[in-house]
Amino acid sequence: MKTPHEVLHSSIAPILREDPLLDTTTGALDLMLQPSHLAILLPTLGALSVLLFRSPNAVAAWIVRITGFLGLLAPAWLVWQSMRGGLRSSVPTVGVPISSAELTLPLQLHVTRLAILMACAVALVSLVVQMFGRWYLYNDPRYRSFAATVALFTAAMQLVVLSGDVVLTLIGWELMGWCSYVLIGHESERAKARRASYKAFLVTRLADAPFYIGLVALASWAKTTSIPGIIEFWSAHPQRSLTVALLCIVCGVAGKSALVPFQDWLADAMEGPTPASALIHAATMVAAGTYLVSVLHPLFLVAPRATLALAILAGITTVVGALLAFLQHDLKKLLAWSTVSQMGLMLTGLAGLPDAVRPDVVVLHLLAHAGFKALLFLMVGWLAVLVGGTIVERMSGAVTTHHKTRWLVGSGLLALAGIPPLFGFVSKDLIVDEVFKGVADGRQSSYVAAVALVLVIPLTAAYAMRAWLVLTHQTVLQRHFVMDVLDDSHSVQEVGLMDLLVEGEPVDEFGRPLRREPEPEPEPEVVLPRPPWPTRMGLGLLALISIGGGALILSPWLDIDYMHPQWLIVAAGLLAIAAAGLLVRALSVRTTFGDAASRLPLYLRTFASRGADVDRLYLALVARPVEMLAGVVARADAMLERGVRALGTGALTLATRSGRVHTGAPSVGLVALACGVVLAGVLGVTLW
Repeated sequence: MKTPHEVLHSSIAPILREDPLLDTTTGALDLMLQPSHLAILLPTLGALSVLLFRSPNAVAAWIVRITGFLGLLAPAWLVWQSMRGGLRSSVPTVGVPISSAELTLPLQLHVTRLAILMACAVALVSLVVQMFGRWYLYNDPRYRSFAATVALFTAAMQLVVLSGDVVLTLIGWELMGWCSYVLIGHESERAKARRASYKAFLVTRLADAPFYIGLVALASWAKTTSIPGIIEFWSAHPQRSLTVALLCIVCGVAGKSALVPFQDWLADAMEGPTPASALIHAATMVAAGTYLVSVLHPLFLVAPRATLALAILAGITTVVGALLAFLQHDLKKLLAWSTVSQMGLMLTGLAGLPDAVRPDVVVLHLLAHAGFKALLFLMVGWLAVLVGGTIVERMSGAVTTHHKTRWLVGSGLLALAGIPPLFGFVSKDLIVDEVFKGVADGRQSSYVAAVALVLVIPLTAAYAMRAWLVLTHQTVLQRHFVMDVLDDSHSVQEVGLMDLLVEGEPVDEFGRPLRREPEPEPEPEVVLPRPPWPTRMGLGLLALISIGGGALILSPWLDIDYMHPQWLIVAAGLLAIAAAGLLVRALSVRTTFGDAASRLPLYLRTFASRGADVDRLYLALVARPVEMLAGVVARADAMLERGVRALGTGALTLATRSGRVHTGAPSVGLVALACGVVLAGVLGVTLW
């Protein structure tokens, strides 16, 4: 029987040593371009080319698509190299590591199996978003800046994913924050878009302040900025300061991944273009925090208090996000709150994993979420172009009217709900399975995670079912048309006697045939807007990944125990999903737009649409105290300024009054005194 200390180090050791699929036999560090370099540099090159050369929209679109496709080939090349055993795990970005007696800065990339898989997902989603964005923003005069920002956003996320150094991580982290600000405020002429971009920037900046403190503390104690070196040092020397540093990092992750209490900015970010929302929610920004926690997971194993805090924060987030998603009146915001819930679910899973389990199961769900969430956002954008909006009244029946979108939307929602055997079911079920194993081990964070997962699984199915029922709702006219078709299809119909006697063409009262009215010309077929075929192929690829991506567990890339599922827990989860779906279906019957949430009180739906009034909480706890403090400082500054001005005014007044006493004319007494002094001097010299 292993002691807890041995279990802990046996779980950390595979992460600290070089990845078994990677070859580290390469000797000298050189600056030859590696695929990991290209995965970062190619999107950056595309962004700079579009911005610096001021190319037209069509040329800019081709540039970002070509560099995006090549950027997808770079991680695919990493996959090929690792399968052949010729891949280096540590890739330098500078010739020689920067070092001193106090700190070493290797500035290296760290290529692992999970990093390669995540890089592939980021590149694929970014490429599909670029292709869709060209169609969606075809007539937008700011398309060039949008395409360049998306490319730079992709490069920043790839830097975070492939980084093996906290300095490189911070660079990518900051670039993503700036890019999200630009993309959310793309339509800056609208006040709502400007406000949303300011809010996203300020909230994430507020959360990033302790994040930087935490990373700097970890690096300064370990005397290196290398992430593997930091993990190795703190795993061997766990201290109370590690818990404080990790809590600071959790705060920054909460800001980027929109955890409570920083969750409100993500829903407001829907003011940006839909392709930008797909990128932010699926493969960048919010996913960065979850991925970083998975990289630092060995440190959380030796800091149980920080792990428990993460479990509580993420558990509250995943349940609150799911509840607010169900109550949203706008389907785009429904997907936004769904992202909040899913990020909370993944971080809850990370906090609840047993000590001996690696975070591969959570990264698997991160990959699944990237696929189906990007697909759903882009499909909502497509349908919004067709129906003119994303609110329930506009989107009701959109999939029924435009039936070619049915299988794409259906595959995304089924994966989101966790229906077997889709990718979302496989990844989510593995997380639940491992968390309940942690409960069996008696971990406190696993208990918290288990409660949150039990609540969020049926809630996720509920809001996914609600969205599907709204999108497939049939109007009254459509239902009557179906009934008419059924009536006309009867093989035996009642026929009157006079109908049997009528033969030939109709005639008038004199027996002359009646002139037939010319048949009206058929109306020209309306060609509805739809993305070009390469974009539709990209959407189809995302749908196929959402359906069959679960087969990834069979690969040697992931260390996952899928051979020993807890069938009772699986069955209970499926029953909860089925019950939630049936309840939502029952609530949607005989509603105007097929919306089950319309049965709930209006004040509750309005409260949820306002994001649970978190803005008012921000105003009460942050804005108003800051305004009060600013008022005090302003009054003190005004008093000081008045004092300084009073000194000058007093001196001027004194000078003016003194001038009134003296006329300014030459004084007779002074002249006489001067003459006397001169005379005395002359006499003194003469008599001497």
